[in-house]
Amino acid sequence: MDLLSFVLCVLLEALAVYSQDAGEERIVGGYAPVPHSIKYIVSVQTTNRQHFCGGFLVSPSWVITAAHCNIGIERMMIVAGDYSLSVYEGTEQEVFPQFLVTHPQYHYQTNNYDIMLIKLKTPVVLNNYVSIVLLPRDDAAIPVGTMCRVSGWGYTSPTGGSIPSSLRTVTLPIISSAKCNSTGSFNGRITENMLCAGFDLGGKDACQGDSGGPLVCDGRAYGVVSWGIGCAEAQFPGVYTTVSKFRRWIDNTIFSYYNCKSI
Repeated sequence: MDLLSFVLCVLLEALAVYSQDAGEERIVGGYAPVPHSIKYIVSVQTTNRQHFCGGFLVSPSWVITAAHCNIGIERMMIVAGDYSLSVYEGTEQEVFPQFLVTHPQYHYQTNNYDIMLIKLKTPVVLNNYVSIVLLPRDDAAIPVGTMCRVSGWGYTSPTGGSIPSSLRTVTLPIISSAKCNSTGSFNGRITENMLCAGFDLGGKDACQGDSGGPLVCDGRAYGVVSWGIGCAEAQFPGVYTTVSKFRRWIDNTIFSYYNCKSI
């Protein structure tokens, strides 16, 4: 085993990470999809079953979410196969995390590197209600204007209110980083690890409670709901962590875990 793999093994053994308080979590203008048609999404909940973030399955044992959703491993549980949070449907699978891997360069003030892997204690069962989502290739770009789907159990109004019981989804276009970074928008706060999606006039967006959920384009999860200014505001689209920028980190982290288990 080389030095890098050894270091990763040590880190993985030690990772039961507690972070800063969950940051500015960020579906407005969307609709309720056909029940259980979005099978890769999970609800990240407190141990008393309060939803606070989304996530998505990339294998039966691994979930991707936002780094700012880390409230501490002992306070979290993952629910796959859910649709209505207020109704027991018999399709849910509740799993506790084994450990959390927050990206080591995550910065809660700039929201840069806002991505986290969750290793589940036991793998979920893939069935008619639970499946994984494909990831983009390393550093793959998604063309401006591509229509993508973001889903979650977050607020349905920019003014807040209550978390909806049923899953919501909305389709949004990818916006260029240059436009998103303009003085009339985020004014330079968008890094190379972020992408933007939304409409110039606003009205449709992810919102609080959707953080960590997937932005899926052409069948692959290109984004992780990260942050924004308000919800569905004109000139301020939703900001997502660009998954393709972290494909190598994701693969290496997962591979290192199984490599450690084999020695």
